[in-house]
Amino acid sequence: MKLKCPRTMLAAAFQTVSGVVPTRTPKEILKNVKLIVADQQATLIGTDQEVGIRYTLPEVETDSSGEALIPTQRMTAILREIQDDTISLEVDDGTLWVRAGTSEFRLSTEDPAEFPDVEGFTGEDYHAVPGKTLKQLIHRTIFATDVESTRYALGGVRLELTPDSITLAATDSRRLAVTHSTCSAKGNVTEEKGEPVVPAKAMSLIERSVSDDDQEVWIAVRNNDVLVKSGQSTIYSRLVEGRFPRYQDVIPAESKAQIEMVVGPFHSAVKQAMIVTDDESRGVDFSFGDGTLKLSSQVADVGASKIEMPIGYDGDEIVVTFDPRFVSDFLKVLDPAAQVTLKLIDGNSAAVFTADDNYSYVVMPLSRDRG
Repeated sequence: MKLKCPRTMLAAAFQTVSGVVPTRTPKEILKNVKLIVADQQATLIGTDQEVGIRYTLPEVETDSSGEALIPTQRMTAILREIQDDTISLEVDDGTLWVRAGTSEFRLSTEDPAEFPDVEGFTGEDYHAVPGKTLKQLIHRTIFATDVESTRYALGGVRLELTPDSITLAATDSRRLAVTHSTCSAKGNVTEEKGEPVVPAKAMSLIERSVSDDDQEVWIAVRNNDVLVKSGQSTIYSRLVEGRFPRYQDVIPAESKAQIEMVVGPFHSAVKQAMIVTDDESRGVDFSFGDGTLKLSSQVADVGASKIEMPIGYDGDEIVVTFDPRFVSDFLKVLDPAAQVTLKLIDGNSAAVFTADDNYSYVVMPLSRDRG
């Protein structure tokens, strides 16, 4: 089996597929990427058996067919170091030859028949979402997941689909990010299957797979898994087990104060306040009143900080203690020139940040009697 292709194209494809390849696994064979050549087309496959991806290489020269396993780490290193425009791969008797210009590499490979398959996108019932939209939805929610949680559903993103809308929600029980947009339904997808929660690892892979913002991404949710077609990629993922919290109940229906701020200056003040915090004392007091936001922090053996910025709020003073990292995580996914609205009830109730008409971020305040 032989094929020749542009190095940059293979490097981009390999980078996408290797994102799902596990670095630690009891199944050593999963540390490889599978290459399939057939019908003058090449496909790369990677999987950890929970999440998998098929990537079709659009520009290859080949008149042969076959399969091979490519050692991920060594191939990644080769593609990173060589500079030639064209690269060729040849498989002969269990040996992989990689050639580019005057460079030649001979790599031992394993039996491709032992590698688990990742199915392609064949369904006719799916939702279509613009690539740019889906990337933004994922970017605005994935940071709020808790991949270390023993409550498995918190390690994923809740995916809600209707015939004309898509909603993503993520929470680690201390903060909640919810965003939605429009989409279109193809075929028979009028009823959602269960309460699908997609692992954060799969969501990250889906976000990276969107190379063209104008392309449509197809999403097909099934009983236990989801398939996503994005350009040259088809991503498979099992759904997370466990029930996702009823996040709608967490978002306060009313507020006593609404404060509008510009993202850039607000984020700058928050990052300054973070300087004098540590792992033991993360809280920063946010004091809103008299046309000014005052951020103050104090840590024994470290010091103290006080930052002020003008705001358009002259109501009764409200003091809330936030973990500034949670506020910063929200602000850094937004355009610095955008406006956010902070809705407050008091210093002890959930605070709601909103941006645009379709993005809400709820943060629980910290106790103010911290040491």
